[in-house]
Amino acid sequence: MSYTLEFGELAQYAGMFARGATLTLGLTAAATVLGVALGVGGAAARESRSRMLRTAVAAYVEAIRNTPFIIQLFFVFFGLPALGMRLDEYSASIIAMTLNLGAYATEIVRAGVAAVPRGHLEAAASLAMTPAQIYRHVVLPQALAKVFPALVSQIVIVMLGSAVVSQISVPDLTYAASYIQSRNFRAFETYLIITVSYLGLAIALRAVLRAAGRRLFVRGAR
Repeated sequence: MSYTLEFGELAQYAGMFARGATLTLGLTAAATVLGVALGVGGAAARESRSRMLRTAVAAYVEAIRNTPFIIQLFFVFFGLPALGMRLDEYSASIIAMTLNLGAYATEIVRAGVAAVPRGHLEAAASLAMTPAQIYRHVVLPQALAKVFPALVSQIVIVMLGSAVVSQISVPDLTYAASYIQSRNFRAFETYLIITVSYLGLAIALRAVLRAAGRRLFVRGAR
């Protein structure tokens, strides 16, 4: 059985592919900012003196890490309305991606915090810095520098996982592929383009984040 590749028919959908890729990156950018911030806060909470706070954050982390992302997305989009919290598909996607990244970022940042030399904390305390100042100015910069490669990898994983938001009708890259192939029946060519697109986005995102990390941490260290 022979199969003839026909990419010409997909040219008319170039704009839809581009819009889908742009939306995928937009969702990832929003989730990255919010998720990393949540992770930093979660890591601080895991180190707090409050047992209740530590337990609550640990439960959140375990719940996210041990359930599929698509179930988390469905819970936010379909489940929360039962409690009176109605969200559009974009908000639900960002919240689900943020919660997912935040849980993993919590443990990643926590590992970085644990790797900060205790002598640095003692030196900061000797300068009469408050615990909050020590965490912000001494612990956090060093912790993020140590774990930044792991954070980058997790952000890329979240971006790739965002493909499931098409299941709640978010017109991302995967949604575009499903729409296009259902109309021209060129599934092989369509999903080949999507595969290459996600590969390109992942490589580009990793390169951009690594460059940002060099600017933030390497120069700061000098």
